Amino acid sequence: MYAIIETGGKQVKVLIDQPIYVEKVEGNVGDKVVFDKVLLVSDKETVIGAPYIAKAKVTAVIEKQGRGQKIVIFKYRPKKHSSKKQGHRQPYTKLLIKEITAK
Repeated sequence: MYAIIETGGKQVKVLIDQPIYVEKVEGNVGDKVVFDKVLLVSDKETVIGAPYIAKAKVTAVIEKQGRGQKIVIFKYRPKKHSSKKQGHRQPYTKLLIKEITAK
């Protein structure tokens, strides 16, 4: 059984007992998170929402809150003696999917 959920402006395919990394979700380690924006659930038959499935939900547990690797943004303007160096670390949440319900 798998489902496709929407979180952080992205669509993610999830399976039971699968760890996933998503945009930061508020909460502490060990907290339960429920996603109600379920686009598709597939078991023996596939149910597709329009755009979401009304009573479907996906339950997950927060395993880790973290920040990704540093990305360096370097802007250089030739012949102007101008440059700018910036760094960014995107926050993420590691979730473990516990339950997918379609009804």
